[in-house]
Amino acid sequence: MELTTVPIDKPTDLNFILGQSHFIKTIEDLHEAIVQTVPQMKFGIAFCESSGPALVRRSGNDAELIELAQKNALALSCGHCFIVFMTGGFPINILNTIKAVPEVCAIYCATANPVEVIVADTGNGRGILGVVDGATSKGIETEADVEARKKMLRQFGYKL
Repeated sequence: MELTTVPIDKPTDLNFILGQSHFIKTIEDLHEAIVQTVPQMKFGIAFCESSGPALVRRSGNDAELIELAQKNALALSCGHCFIVFMTGGFPINILNTIKAVPEVCAIYCATANPVEVIVADTGNGRGILGVVDGATSKGIETEADVEARKKMLRQFGYKL
């Protein structure tokens, strides 16, 4: 088995969700789930089929985000993984909806951070072992950091 890391190639502040599912129907069900939850969100989804023609399937409502999803999914080439890139919303807006899609087995990350995906290649296929999401912790928050965090959450409208 060979272990490698595959960096997610994306613009700095672009949010995405990386997960795993179990059926080709995933691509259509994820598309419908996002549109029904946040209709104004722009997104691109790609899904790595792991049998038959083993193609990268794609969907979405934004050509650039679809292209970005396809490129990253192909770089991963891990069976039944999916990746969703989005604008006009955040992962928190659709994450529970995506987790509720019957085909979805796991979510590896939902972030705008730089991400490296740890991939195992057995020679028969590839699979995601985990992710490295963002930077190493630099310390413990101070009272000023607590206030800044609370202020930011209220500016985003996530807390009253």
